[in-house]
Amino acid sequence: MDTLHIVGGGMAGSEAAWAAAQMGVPVVIHEMRPAVGTFAHRTGHFAEMVCSNSFRSDDDERNAVGLLHWEMRAAGGLIMEMATRHRLPAGGALAVDRDPFAAAVTERLKSHALISTSYEEVVELPSTGRWIIATGPLTSPALAENIRGATGADALAFFDAIAPIVYAESVDMSVAWMQSRYDKGETVEEQTAYMNCPMDRAQYEAFIDALLAAEKTEFHEGETAGYFDGCLPIEVMAERGRETLRHGPMKPVGLTNAHRPEQKPYAVVQLRRDNALGTLYNIVGFQTKMKYGAQTSVFKMIPGLENASFARLGGIHRNTFINAPTLLDAQMRLKARPHIRFAGQITGVEGYVESAAMGLLAGRMAAAELLGRSILPPPPETAMGALVTHITGGADARTFQPMNVNFGLFPPIDARGGRKGRKDRYKAYTDRAKEAFTAWLNV
Repeated sequence: MDTLHIVGGGMAGSEAAWAAAQMGVPVVIHEMRPAVGTFAHRTGHFAEMVCSNSFRSDDDERNAVGLLHWEMRAAGGLIMEMATRHRLPAGGALAVDRDPFAAAVTERLKSHALISTSYEEVVELPSTGRWIIATGPLTSPALAENIRGATGADALAFFDAIAPIVYAESVDMSVAWMQSRYDKGETVEEQTAYMNCPMDRAQYEAFIDALLAAEKTEFHEGETAGYFDGCLPIEVMAERGRETLRHGPMKPVGLTNAHRPEQKPYAVVQLRRDNALGTLYNIVGFQTKMKYGAQTSVFKMIPGLENASFARLGGIHRNTFINAPTLLDAQMRLKARPHIRFAGQITGVEGYVESAAMGLLAGRMAAAELLGRSILPPPPETAMGALVTHITGGADARTFQPMNVNFGLFPPIDARGGRKGRKDRYKAYTDRAKEAFTAWLNV
């Protein structure tokens, strides 16, 4: 049997390799790390999480990304299995202990009899064989240039930002307090998933002033990419209006200051647990392009973080993706070179879960093809089907931009059974999707 080659060992590449190998197809993962590093990665592990440690909502009844979690679990996906095994308390979200998670994914892939690894940088699109390009947003410049030349299309890009991580022991807990928003979580561990730092109005205004005045990282001449709205740097949000952060990542709703319960904070900065030991917390929603020196001075203005020590400061990097609606067919194959599929964030989906889901789908499709079979894409009524439909023709190629899974990508649902209201409508979407996805798996 021919071997399936996968370029990239991130979320999509890892999931694609697992899906194909589980179907009995031999796989080689071509990974350039750790020999060739990137701005964001720290290790050579597969599926290393760099921007956040969260897979977002795990609610599979009323949330589109939670539904995608459900579909990946139903399909036997590796990423969801390992995320569940290494999950951290985070209210209704699925947050993971990122280093053990990546190590577990790596160990599982390397121990599979049909999966091998080649540590090398692939710099051009192969001319023969069966391949999946899953190099993610940090595709190497050489390969990105070769893709651009092979497709005859300009590469598209946007800028993505990373939030800082703080050592828990350096947070002043006489000012900060532990609480999940709206007191979600029944156990003590769940209730300590988040630290909260309160601000009064004067502190908030001074913070905004410092944020706007701070020295920022400037892009190189000719870099004109925009930002993905789901991961905007906080200073960009602040530039849109002084109250933007207070109604975004710094909103005070659903929280009560344990030290001063009678005083309602004007704004609250939340930190989410980043590892199982509880020694690291990331500042939620605080992606930034401030220079390192500016970050430490501005973030130490936050009450409770005056003496904070940072395990990692924030940063910004350029993400590359292709114009998938123009270049890919319904099987995620490059129209000009159908022996090559693309998967993951490079296709124009946004987020860890979405990237892994497209890897799972590409892996299954490629394996079926090598086995002399074919698999139709999941129905568009499913989360996975809605995403692949969007990137392979559902989106307008002229305005194509990265997209998280959302119910707006699904075919509209009727008011079955007299359902009314947003929550009931979302439940109808998920009920319909689960039925359709189960039927697709059983074909």
